[in-house]
Amino acid sequence: LTGVLDDCLCDIESIDDFNTFKIFPKIQKLQERDYFRYYKVNLKRPCPFWADDGHCSIKDCHVEPCPESKIPVGIKAGSSNKYSKAANNSKELEDCEQASKLGAVNSTLSNQSKEAFIDWARYDDSQDHFCELDDERSPDAQYVDLLLNPERYTGYKGPSAWRVWNSIYEENCFKPRSVYRPLNPLAPSRGGLGSVCLFSWTGLCLEKRVFYKLISGLHASINLHLCANYLLEETWGKPRWGPNVKEFTHRFDPIETKGEGPRRLKNLYFLYLIELRALSKVAPYFERSVVDLYTGNGHEDAESKALLLDIFRDTKSFHMHFDEKSMFAGDKKGAKSLKEEFRLHFKNISRIMDCVGCDKCRLWGKLQTQGLGTALKILFSEKEIQSLPENSPSKGFQLTRQEIVALVNAFGR
Repeated sequence: LTGVLDDCLCDIESIDDFNTFKIFPKIQKLQERDYFRYYKVNLKRPCPFWADDGHCSIKDCHVEPCPESKIPVGIKAGSSNKYSKAANNSKELEDCEQASKLGAVNSTLSNQSKEAFIDWARYDDSQDHFCELDDERSPDAQYVDLLLNPERYTGYKGPSAWRVWNSIYEENCFKPRSVYRPLNPLAPSRGGLGSVCLFSWTGLCLEKRVFYKLISGLHASINLHLCANYLLEETWGKPRWGPNVKEFTHRFDPIETKGEGPRRLKNLYFLYLIELRALSKVAPYFERSVVDLYTGNGHEDAESKALLLDIFRDTKSFHMHFDEKSMFAGDKKGAKSLKEEFRLHFKNISRIMDCVGCDKCRLWGKLQTQGLGTALKILFSEKEIQSLPENSPSKGFQLTRQEIVALVNAFGR
C-alpha cells in the first residue's frame, strides 16, 4: 500500500515509519509488563442474539485461565476495594488493605479520597460506554495471561464464524460503498464460493464512513494476525506456527478480493490512526500523580508508568493525526442523535463477540472491541479529560483497569 488515506490527511508511508521506529518497540515492551498482560474476561456469557451452536472443540481454541497464585496481588485484589478503620490496627490488615487498592490509586491518598474513588469507579454513566462490559465480579470471569494465549489461527471457520461477521456488517454497520463480501457458506446452490456486492457508498456522511472503516479495520487486523500466526503443520503433537502467505493472498490480494483487499488494509491504517489519536488525547489522565499502574511491585509499576508516558510523548509528536472534531459537527440535535446511534451500534457489536464459538477468538475479539470502544470513549470525552483535577480522582471521566489493558493491547495488535 502507498499514498494518502481517505477522510484524513495522512499517508501510509508516514504511519509505517512512525510505527516501526518509534511506537512498536515500546508498545511491545509495555504489553509484556504484568499490569498489561493479565486481562479478566468472561468467556461463558451466552450469545444474546441466536441459539448457541456449541463451542469449538478444536484444542487450539482453548484458553488457559491464569491460576490465582500467578496473578500479582495488586491486580487480583483490584475488585474488592474495601477500606476499614480496623486496617490500621495490625500489620497484616494493613498489608491486606494495601493489596486491595484499585488499579489506579496512589498510596498517598487520604481514606476519604479512597472511598470517593471507589464510589466513582462504580459509577457507570451509560452515555460514556461504547461497549457491553463483562461483570468482573461474575464467578465465570477469569484472569487470562495474554502472553500465554496469543492470537492466532486455530482452525475456527465456516458457518459459525461467517454468521458473527455477517451480523456485524449486515445488522450493526452503516452501509458503505460497493463492497464485495463472501457468500453464506450455508447457501446450498453455490457451496459458499464466490462473493456478492452488498452496499453502495452514496450519501453516507463522514461519521458513518468512519464507523464502517473502524469495523472493517478491526476485521482486517484480526485476519492479519491469523495469517501471520497460522498453524502450518502438526506432527507428533508438535505444532509449527508461522506466516501463511497463501491465506494472506486469499484475504487481501486485489485480484482474489475484486479490489477489496487493499481497502481492507487501508481501513486497518485508519483504525491505527483513531487509536493513536485516542492515546494522545488521554495522556493528561495518566500524567497525574494520582494515577499509578498498580500491581503491588513498586519498582515495576514506576517503570511501566514511565514507559507509558514515553509512548504518550511519541503519540503527541505525530504530525498527521485524525481530526475527530470534524465528526458530529452539524446541528446540535442531529449530531447528538447520530452520536447516540454510533454508540449503540458499536455496543451491539461488542455483544456479538459473545457469539464467537472459539474461546481464543472470543477472547481477542472482546479485547480488541473493548480497546476500540475505549478509544471512542476517550475521543468523545475531551472536555472531561482536560478538566481533570491533578491530585484527586474525578467522577467526570474514569478508565477501569480493564479498559486501560484493552486499549493498550488493542493498539499493540
